[in-house]
This record gives sequence, structure tokens and C-alpha cells, in this order.
Amino acid sequence: MVSPSTMAAVRKSGAVPNAEYLLAAEGVRKEFPGVVALDDVSFRLKRGSVHALMGENGAGKSTLMKILAGIYQPDQGTVRLKGAEIELNSPLDALENGIAMIHQELNLMSYMTVAENIWIRREPLNRFGFIDHAEMNRRTAALFNRLNISIHPETPVGELSVANRQMVEIAKAVSYESDVLIMDEPTSALTDREVEHLFQIIRDLRAQGIGIVYITHKMSELFEIADEFSVFRDGKYIGTHASSDVTRDDIIRMMVGREITQMFPKEDVPLGEVVLSVKNLTLDGVFKDVSFDVRAGEILGVAGLVGSGRSNVAETLFGVTPASSGEVSIDGKRVSIDSPTEAIRNRMAFLTEDRKDTGCLLILSVLENMQLAVLQDRYVQNGFVQQTELSADCEEMCRKLRVKTPSLDERIENLSGGNQQKVLIGRWMLTDPRILILDEPTRGIDVGAKAEIHRLVTEMTRKGVAVIMISSEMPEVLGMSDRIMVMHEGRVTGFLDRAEATQIKVMDLASR
Repeated sequence: MVSPSTMAAVRKSGAVPNAEYLLAAEGVRKEFPGVVALDDVSFRLKRGSVHALMGENGAGKSTLMKILAGIYQPDQGTVRLKGAEIELNSPLDALENGIAMIHQELNLMSYMTVAENIWIRREPLNRFGFIDHAEMNRRTAALFNRLNISIHPETPVGELSVANRQMVEIAKAVSYESDVLIMDEPTSALTDREVEHLFQIIRDLRAQGIGIVYITHKMSELFEIADEFSVFRDGKYIGTHASSDVTRDDIIRMMVGREITQMFPKEDVPLGEVVLSVKNLTLDGVFKDVSFDVRAGEILGVAGLVGSGRSNVAETLFGVTPASSGEVSIDGKRVSIDSPTEAIRNRMAFLTEDRKDTGCLLILSVLENMQLAVLQDRYVQNGFVQQTELSADCEEMCRKLRVKTPSLDERIENLSGGNQQKVLIGRWMLTDPRILILDEPTRGIDVGAKAEIHRLVTEMTRKGVAVIMISSEMPEVLGMSDRIMVMHEGRVTGFLDRAEATQIKVMDLASR
């Protein structure tokens, strides 16, 4: 058990008085098999500032932060805390030095209470040597009061929303009296109101002198919360600037090394006949009487706030959770889809919202992940998989999608988020779908990868594929959709044609 006093002593030893930077990395290099993740990278964090890290997926941002958090060790380079060189051989080393990281995939234990999660391995003990739960809950309440968080300490984490779990992770990091707080995509699953609460917490921590490293793909957040930012590209450090000195286009040019001239390459594709028709689709207690049509070559955007039922409709269409009632027709023929296998037989494809939990099989290779959806179909003859043909098509698909991977044998967990997403899209393109359902297709990926995925979706509409695209990003919905269906609390509240759709109109329907 590590006490705050022990941590303070560790941090004080060797510190250089009045060091210019709170945390600095110099000449850092990190290699993985077949990949140079970081090449002579530098980074400097000032006390009491928010420093954003920007770059495409695979640029090296998360790798550098994992080095600073003690998860990885650098092959070359030095790390300095308050001017003193330190070695971080484990996450515990980092915590003892006052460096805490909040990961994009939250690491709380759902069967334990909020207080138990925060003070695990540091629980206060009573005079008999047993955990003093009353004192632990008191400390948690005091911590939450400091951060203006309204969560009861004894609530099981499994009962919390994603936003509240995020707040618990932040409180846990602050409880270590950390000098440095690293946040990796902290707003990816938060509503606008929850984001503003998070930003207020960040401002309060900044005012207390804490240095915050903020990894994000959202440009608007950078200009709202960050004092300065650093850009990485292909494992190299590109530069650092004050947020007030640059524009959005400046940052994009630094990130991708080129102009992104068309973020949403939507084309006016001639629409064909109705491919998918949904009438009064209902899942009891979740959504009710959802009806819509999608034509060949059409992109139907689906918008709505968190909890509107958008993802539930997609899962029901694909047979993950069979409907309670309603009708689904494909090419005018009524179908009964009660499983994903049946959906695939009907030439439906579904890119799920969470690529890590429900998309990728992280311990398997790129090839194994890409071929999963076609192993029961055209590549199987007389019960045997035609592996040579399948591997060749997967290789061609990776080339077409510009997947950055050393080989098809690389474990998919070693790829960046954007490249993982491309592999999953490739998985479904191999099935030659008639209907493509995309749930948050560009969440948590960089601006360059977003443009490529939008290009791929546009190519598929040219081939007559009917696309349903669910997205929480308003520019994506407005920029890519032919029509927009808006949902609120399990109901369809309206449809908007591309020509009439605006952010105000969408939000009006989403909040009815």
C-alpha cells in the first residue's frame, strides 16, 4: 500500500527547484515488431496547463503517453519530472511519481462500489486491521465534493453510466494527489452537458497547478480547453503551438502532412428502388413503432442524443436482439431476422458502435478478424475453407483500404483505432452487402482516417448499397446523409432531407 506521504517523498527527491517544465520527454524511441512507433520524439508539459496531443491514429500519441504512464519502457530517450530524470518501469512507478493516466477504455471493476474502486490497495484500516468502510466512504465524499461530482460512494460501479464512470476514474487519479493527469479521449461517449462538467473539472484542476495531457480527435475541444498542443505524425514530433495561434486547417495540415480538401465526399448518387423497408419495429421497453425505408445508393443518417435508441434499432435489424413486433422487408420481400447469421444470409452488414468490445477479436490477427464474416459462405467448398483465395482477397482489401499493418499476421490489438476500424469495414465489404449499417463509424479516429472511411462509404453507395449511418457527430450526419431520421427516447420524431437539414433542426427533433 502506497501512502500519499510516501509518494510526496518520492516526488521531492531529486527534483530540480523551479524547473521550467513539470514533465518532459526527450529523444524517445519505441519499436514494436515491424513498426517504429516513436522516432526521436520530444514532449514538454508546463505546470497548471492543459496540453493537447493531436495526430492521426498510429501517429504515436498513445504510445508516448503509455511510456509516461509506465506501461511501456522506451528503447531510447529520457523522461524528466520537475527537471529530474526518472525511470518508469510500471504504472505503479508512475503513480508514485504523481503521474496518472485515464484510459479511453475505462478500467473500473463493476462489481465493486465507487469508493472501493477509488481506494483499492490504499484502503483505510481500523485499529483491528480491517478495512474501515465508513472512513473510505467519508474520504470519497470529500473528494467528490472537491470535484463537484454527485455520486454516492457506496453505489456499485456496474450501475453507473459511462459518463459517471469517467468521473470516478478522474476522481481516482486525483486521489493520488497526482501532479500530472493524462486523459485519453475522455469525451468520446459523453453528452454535451457531461462534457461541460468534465471541462469545468479540468479547469479547476488546472487552477490547482496540475498539468493535464489531453488526447483528442475533436478540434472544437482543443480550442475550448487546451492552452497549447503538440502534433505527431507517423511516430515523429511535428511541433508545438499555443492554441490561440492557429486555425483548424493549420492543425489538420500538421497532422496529415497534406490538405484535406473534402472531409465529407458525398456524391449525388441516383437512388434506386427501396431495398430495406421497416414498419412499426418495436423492442419492448427500448423503442416503439420505428418505420423507415432506405433506397439503393442512399445514405440514411440516424441522429439522436445518447439513450434515444439508435443503436438498439441497428442491433434489432441485425438480429442481435430480435424485435418484439414489426415488419422488415428486403427488396419487397418480408423477412424474419432473429440472428446475425440470418442477417448475413440476407446480405446485411453491421459495423458495431464499440470496435473493441463487439467488433475486433483483439488476440487474433488482422487476417483472422477480416475473414470472420465469410467463413460460412463463398470461400467454403465441400466443408473446406479456400484459404489461398481468401487470404489473397483480404490482402487486396487491406491495400484498397490503406490499412497500416506490418502483415496480415499482425495481432489486430497492435493496430491503431483507425486501422482497426478499416479492418472491420473490410470484413463486411468482403461479404458484398446489399444493406450496410454503420454505428458510429468514425468515433475515436483521426481526421485523415475519417475522410478515407467516408470515401469508402461513398464508393459503396455508387454500387447501389443501401446505407444506414448512425453518428453522434453532427457534421458527419449533415455532411454524408441523403436523409436524416431523428430519434428521441425510443421514438422517431421526424425526417429531414439533405437540402433542409441544419444542426438546429436536428437538435430540435432530437430533444422533443
